[in-house]
Amino acid sequence: MTSTNATEASPSGRQFLPSLSHDGDPSPNQFLLPLTAAVNEADHLQIGGCDAVELVSRFGSPLYILDELTLRAACRQYRDAFQRFYPGASQVLYASKAWNCLAVCAIVASEGLGIDICSGGELYTALQAGVRADRIYFHGNNKSFNELQLAVEAGCTIVVDNWLELETLAGLDSEQPVRIMLRFTPGIDCHTHDYIRTGRLDSKFGFDPDQLTEVFSFISQRSTLNCVGLHAHIGSQIFELQPHQDLAAVMVQWLQKAAGYGLSVTELDVGGGLGIRYNESDDPPRIDAWVKVVAEAIATACQTQGVPLPRLLCEPGRSLIGSACITAYTVGTRKEIPGIRTYVAVDGGMSDNPRPITYQSICQAVVANRLSATDQETVTIAGKHCESGDILIKDIALPKIYSGDILAVMATGAYNYSMASNYNRLPRPAAILVHEGEANLILQRETYADLIRQDRLPERLGALFNGDSSRQS
Repeated sequence: MTSTNATEASPSGRQFLPSLSHDGDPSPNQFLLPLTAAVNEADHLQIGGCDAVELVSRFGSPLYILDELTLRAACRQYRDAFQRFYPGASQVLYASKAWNCLAVCAIVASEGLGIDICSGGELYTALQAGVRADRIYFHGNNKSFNELQLAVEAGCTIVVDNWLELETLAGLDSEQPVRIMLRFTPGIDCHTHDYIRTGRLDSKFGFDPDQLTEVFSFISQRSTLNCVGLHAHIGSQIFELQPHQDLAAVMVQWLQKAAGYGLSVTELDVGGGLGIRYNESDDPPRIDAWVKVVAEAIATACQTQGVPLPRLLCEPGRSLIGSACITAYTVGTRKEIPGIRTYVAVDGGMSDNPRPITYQSICQAVVANRLSATDQETVTIAGKHCESGDILIKDIALPKIYSGDILAVMATGAYNYSMASNYNRLPRPAAILVHEGEANLILQRETYADLIRQDRLPERLGALFNGDSSRQS
């Protein structure tokens, strides 16, 4: 991130407010703030018609603030773009590992999306939110026997990742053939962080392409298995479009080969991976541009190879919800090291936003209670955890910042809450949903009592604290 000399006056936080004047619907993944972000008369950041500073006063901080309009807009853009650009049937699935909770699942389902889940817990949450089982697709490279049973009983589609899962499902006593898809590694690389590249042959996910003919043969001899489709995913936070075109040709080739084994493979799931804007220099493609490339590539490959159009699925996560949320923090201490760096600490950190320390990701932020103030200093935003690496943003230009200011970190909807922890025994933050001036709690802030709710103290240890001071050291 480009820093600004402390002696220079530079643009205020208003520069990050969405500019929605261009033609066509704004693509949420191209904005740093939610589509409803604005500045109010108090010079405060406003999201969904709600004052972010007042929200912190009401709900505390750190606080996830999720804008319903932005999330719904992204859902509709994916859904409508597939209907516009793909001549066959389609289904958009929300990759709920980005943020799985009752409210988020309910919102995306109400927009006609299905849900991609990768654990029994995510499956349970989706079902409790009212998501239809036939729109739930279960991923994962090491699903337990109990998770597989739960998925079969629920009636969702299982994306089979390996031989153990395949053989386990084939042996289950099920009234109906188990509906499955096969995940394979397509051998396509793209420019993203090593931890989120999943399309390469050297990946923990999916069958190796060399195994697929043997897999097809195995399934063709098992009446307990109903293989309806193929799945591949090339990675996450991708700005390139060419890899998705390459993927289409590979997937259609394998669809054709599956038909040669008598398998009625009628669905292709191309995964997700479209990136979002985390800082000023990021320039991701629009949602509809990504869909157009994918849809046309699959249609062209099918026409070229003489294959009927499959039902086309995709699994966006980050690009649906990442830009729809900000995290609001309260500023605490300052530490100035002359000639080196000024640290400004906030009341959260790696426990509510693990992406910087995990992926070296770069974030952007504004002072939410003084949105028009000019940038006057370069500081490093530090978390409160007992780790030197707990740095949210290194060397960011901000107005002169004081204890008690409200700092809003942008684009925190994806993988922040879902990867949050209780490190240092910090309670996980609350999350609220804002829409047209109304704020609803969707995740209650944990308490200290919540932190020890699952703790168990053996009786022999508890005796040390029952008033027998002679037994204490």
